[in-house]
Amino acid sequence: MASISSALPHPSPSQGIRTLARFGFAAKGVVYLTMGILALLAATGQRGGQTTDKQQAVQVIQDLPMGRFLLGLIALGLAGYVIWRFTQALRDTENKGNGAKGIGRRIGYAASGLFYVGLAYYAGKAAWENTAVSSAGGGGNSKQSMVATLLEQSYGPWLVGAIGLFIIGTGLYQIGRAYSGKFAKHVNASSLPAEQQKIVYRTGQVGYTARGIVMAIIGYFFVQAARHSNAGEVQDTEGAFDLLSSMGPSVLGVVALGLVAYGVYMVVQAKYPVLNGV
Repeated sequence: MASISSALPHPSPSQGIRTLARFGFAAKGVVYLTMGILALLAATGQRGGQTTDKQQAVQVIQDLPMGRFLLGLIALGLAGYVIWRFTQALRDTENKGNGAKGIGRRIGYAASGLFYVGLAYYAGKAAWENTAVSSAGGGGNSKQSMVATLLEQSYGPWLVGAIGLFIIGTGLYQIGRAYSGKFAKHVNASSLPAEQQKIVYRTGQVGYTARGIVMAIIGYFFVQAARHSNAGEVQDTEGAFDLLSSMGPSVLGVVALGLVAYGVYMVVQAKYPVLNGV
């Protein structure tokens, strides 16, 4: 007689990866939504004009009712996003191939995943131990410490400058994707009415543009640190927001709205994903 367990459906590894990817898009979307809303509040004179970065946005989530539980879900989701990015890189789910360009794109997927490893770890640790995200080890000076170590090497300024140029290039690539429409291939919105499809598309365009602008500014900080051999010039998202705010609250407000749009688009992608190769 067959056992009860054998009669139950067993999800395949691919189904598990798809679930992790969707969960990851949603978690990433919530983080960007929170960060964009906080920046928008700063642009309108709320919160004393204080801007924020991803880590501080996660801290705000923790401070909400049931925040520890929500933070745990965010941590799991970000871990799922990391796994999905490494799956794209290792299994070549996007069929980029093994040529120089293809390998470069696949390394980019892995780098994107690595970018969220720290945030997922610190968010998970803070949720588990019920401590502040910053005290869980995610201090905002970690990038500056890393850059300071690099700058002590003879090749350091060149390497830091190259990192900055790479980040700038990635930001410009995001903006290019926004206006070419290439980003839309990762969302299957065909089941939505035509008008809603158009709204989703425009939301993605605005979101990717804003994200590209912020990334390019962060890259600029790295280049300046390399030029002046000063690790203190390296800033993260909060520093990018501060620079935009110095150009006027309306400039910060527009980019903040764009990041809100990016967060919304990530949530839509979680609902209607196109996941190749799994």
